[in-house]
This record gives sequence, C-alpha cells and structure tokens, in this order.
Amino acid sequence: MLRLADGDKTALEEIYHATRVKLFGICLRILGDRKEAEDALQDVYINLWQRADRYDPARASPIAWLAAFARNRAIDRLRTGKVRGGAVPVEEAAPLADEAPLAEALLIDLERNAQIHTCLGALDERTQIHIRAAFFEGKTYAQLADQAGVPLGTMKSWIRRGLLRLRACLEASERA
Repeated sequence: MLRLADGDKTALEEIYHATRVKLFGICLRILGDRKEAEDALQDVYINLWQRADRYDPARASPIAWLAAFARNRAIDRLRTGKVRGGAVPVEEAAPLADEAPLAEALLIDLERNAQIHTCLGALDERTQIHIRAAFFEGKTYAQLADQAGVPLGTMKSWIRRGLLRLRACLEASERA
C-alpha cells in the first residue's frame, strides 16, 4: 500500500492480482449482476490508485480496507440507480482464476475471522444481526432501518456503537 501511495504501478498490479477475486465476489453479491460488479470493481481500483495515500494501517488491514471500499462502491451504485438490473448466478464467478494463498496466510485469516466472530458473538443480539447484515450481506443502513422500523439515525448509531465495541474487543485480543 505504501508503494502504491508513492505511485508504483507494479504495486497496483500486485494488489489487483491478490484481491480481484474477493473484491469481485463482494461486488457481485451486493449488485447481483456480473457487468455491474465488473464496473464497480473497476471503480474500486481507479479510486484506489487515486486515494492509496488515505490508507491507514493502524485502522485496518489492507484487505479489510479494500473489502469495505468495494462494498461501499457497490452500495453507492445501488443508491445512485446506476444498476441496470437483472441477476447473474453467483456460480458465474467461479471461472475467475483464484491464486492460491500461502498456508500461513490462510491460517492468519482463519484466526482473524474466528476472532471477529468471537467478538461479534459478545455483542447483543440486535447489534450482531445489524452488523452482520450490513457488512456480510451488503444491506444499507436505510434498508436495515426500514426492516427494524426505526429512524435511519438510530440505525446508524446502533451500528456505530456496535462497531466501536467490536474494535475494542479485537484490539484487546491482539494485545493478549
């Protein structure tokens, strides 16, 4: 990410090859259309090239930051009405090449995922449900507020407080 922020084109190529499948999957799951997901993914990498200097390693891992970036880009496309409509089966994402990660990276990811789910489990049920829906299912805060029958500001507050508690839990587990 530091090399990318310095304008290193090979760094962008390396990041693209390491993350394209995961980020495409996020965009496809939210948008439900292969062409829309491809457009959103292109936007992600264009914006990454322009804004790589905004990455803060103290706040998130590179893949977490990029995943949030892809999620937000896909949701923005939904909000602005750029999506043409029509669903594409998720199975169409299977033909994309997936470079196998190293075993060590898989173990680290498994450990992080387990810790995230452990910390999520420590939250109250309502907060867990809303955070999972927003970040794992791609639901917007407005959709969640409508489903829960609460004002949008209330939903944003619930999720923000939950994310702060989640961060505190994850930071405490890293120190342990």
